[in-house]
Amino acid sequence: MQARLEHANITVSDARATAKVLEDVFGWHIRWEGAAMNSGYTIHIGDESSYLALYTPPIDLNAPAARYVTAGSLAHIGIVVDDIDATEARVKEAGFTPVNHADYEPGKRFYFLGPDQVEYEVVSYG
Repeated sequence: MQARLEHANITVSDARATAKVLEDVFGWHIRWEGAAMNSGYTIHIGDESSYLALYTPPIDLNAPAARYVTAGSLAHIGIVVDDIDATEARVKEAGFTPVNHADYEPGKRFYFLGPDQVEYEVVSYG
């Protein structure tokens, strides 16, 4: 049996604002949104086969944990795109800075820090 990732659930300070960025940058759509646990709010954004669940609790959030040195923390989210140059342009239009570009076997990549300092790796294999 082949397993596949359906979704990841991340806590963000503003699910609507983060969903808007992901919609603009990646062309994703909202699959579902509504009330969530502990009086919070959740938006599922992605495509037909996978999505990110963006959860916003009704409390002030702690500062993000340091990536790559905190056990259990989110290091980054990898997103595969068909046109990395067009995606990079949309990242810049959204006000974020692409960094750490690499052209490697089997593709190209760059990273950017999005809302709440969540790091996204953008990859193209075409």
